[in-house]
Amino acid sequence: MTTLILLDRDGVVNFDSKDYIKSVDEWEPIPGSLEAIVALKNGGYRVAVCTNQAGIGRGIFTLEDLATIHEELRNALSSLGGYLDGLAFCPHHPDDGCRCRKPEPGMLVDMMVDLNVTAADTVFVGDSLKDVEAAYAAGCEAVLVRTGNGKKAEREAAALGAVVFDDLRAFSRATLKN
Repeated sequence: MTTLILLDRDGVVNFDSKDYIKSVDEWEPIPGSLEAIVALKNGGYRVAVCTNQAGIGRGIFTLEDLATIHEELRNALSSLGGYLDGLAFCPHHPDDGCRCRKPEPGMLVDMMVDLNVTAADTVFVGDSLKDVEAAYAAGCEAVLVRTGNGKKAEREAAALGAVVFDDLRAFSRATLKN
């Protein structure tokens, strides 16, 4: 039984940008995404975010900038009566070869260990093929949303076995019906 839902951030919770989300001013939740997180929390699920943030490794924004963005996310959830059980990010440049940058499973595995949940009880919701690959590499169920880059990755993700939803709100509604 699923007890933990891991979420990618950019393209799932908030709108993505090819130029990176570098400040609170650029961070904009996808309509219904924050409410979906609150509904999942109210439904008894643990919810955490696992996000690649290569803009740090590329020198485009700082750890402090990212912390401010994540504080805005937490505040927005709190204003709706929700919260995250965890939030992890990979700050590395794509060429660094780290174990945490998706599609590597390190960040997801670490979050499951931190929250004492097995992969069999975890779903990872993302908007890219890298997210789907990370989910499977970590042993989780993979879900793709069509927001962000999801439409581009849908055919390949579905071929790998990922379940596809229009957005986080649709995933939340389907999950809470079960």
